Amino acid sequence: MEQAQVTPKITRRTRWSWYFYDFGNSAYAAIVLLAVYSAYFKNVVVGGAEGTRLWGISVGIAAILVAVVSPVLGSIADFTKAKKKFLFLFTLISVIFTALLFFVLKGDVFLGMLFFILAEIGYRGAQVFYDALLVDVSTPESVGSVSGNGWAIGSAGGVVALILVLIPIKLIGGTDIIRISFLIAAAFYALASIPTFLWVKEVAEPEKLPAGETTLSHAFKNIASTFRDVRNYKEFIKFMIAFLIYNDGIMMTLDYAAIIGATLFGVQQTQLIIFVIIVQMTSVAGAYLFGILSDRKSCKYALIISLIAMIATVSALFVVQSLILFYIVGALAGFFLSGVQAVSRTFVSQLAPVAKTTEFYGFLTVAGRTSTFIGPLVFGTISFRMNNYFINHGFNTVVAEQMGMRWAIGSIVVFLVIGFGLLLFVQGGKTKSSQAS
Repeated sequence: MEQAQVTPKITRRTRWSWYFYDFGNSAYAAIVLLAVYSAYFKNVVVGGAEGTRLWGISVGIAAILVAVVSPVLGSIADFTKAKKKFLFLFTLISVIFTALLFFVLKGDVFLGMLFFILAEIGYRGAQVFYDALLVDVSTPESVGSVSGNGWAIGSAGGVVALILVLIPIKLIGGTDIIRISFLIAAAFYALASIPTFLWVKEVAEPEKLPAGETTLSHAFKNIASTFRDVRNYKEFIKFMIAFLIYNDGIMMTLDYAAIIGATLFGVQQTQLIIFVIIVQMTSVAGAYLFGILSDRKSCKYALIISLIAMIATVSALFVVQSLILFYIVGALAGFFLSGVQAVSRTFVSQLAPVAKTTEFYGFLTVAGRTSTFIGPLVFGTISFRMNNYFINHGFNTVVAEQMGMRWAIGSIVVFLVIGFGLLLFVQGGKTKSSQAS
């Protein structure tokens, strides 16, 4: 028997509590993925083109593991209404292993990969359940702007976290203070997530398990049911395929931003942090404005605009030669990239049936994590193999690594273009307000 839907009482405190989780986990994204640990792992822990390759493998392993468990956990969370419990579990995993990155030293390749993989699993797994809480803190008319606001405030959190680590790195310097930045990221993430666990409420009541079934068996039955009824969700499936492809390009851009800067432009640690601060600041504006655009027009319209702009921005890296122009390209990429991510999250909430919201976010995470595996693996492999190709043809190691990197950047453009083409075939994504107009 289907349960009656409960209309949530959404308060300002509820929404801001949800926003603050994004504010906190952006410290992990900014410090570990973007500005500090990725470059530290590549240049200090490993070194050279091999560091680029192993970074891609690390990201990929975490992605595959999250992809395997996300649909099952999403289904369990849907009928147990345990999104916050799973969110807490994965947040705890990410916070603990982010802090343990402090103990990774030069040559600690295995530990560096292991601790990062576990922190990444926690971060990505938590994102499934955090995204699924979007329907508990918004209405159909406001879902686009709430999602965009969350992304914007999250980007602001990344800026604050980076400033906190930039000051001691600039004043003190050395690898020890870089390692301390991982402790700062973990503490920032943990503290900012507290309001979500205190004040965000899940709307519906838990369902009762059918007689003779366990939580796990019921989860697999729900997933099987979704696959059997896939023809009813054909627009979601089409969107998920498009998302899988273009998200490759997005994740490659994020995962390798610091490495691209260091390899092509010789950007040092302090300069990388400043670069990512600029990217995060423009991300605030991009997420906010594209959230409004998706409410006023449609999610599809907003995604088309942001993807076209991303393709043009990444393509500019083929001709950019100066550090200043690299900073400008990064600022534009941050603006449009956050639009793609925020609107993609909103699109899912509009295509998914209410009773399967978290499960659909889990399936989207399968697509997203699969692409997180494929994209970095492709990027790292192309960069590494082309680097070896140019070395074998008489180029010095610096030039060979730079030329290999530019070939890898080309793969980002390819993924974005293919994903954009597939998105054009997706129908839907209009808000109620846009439909009424």
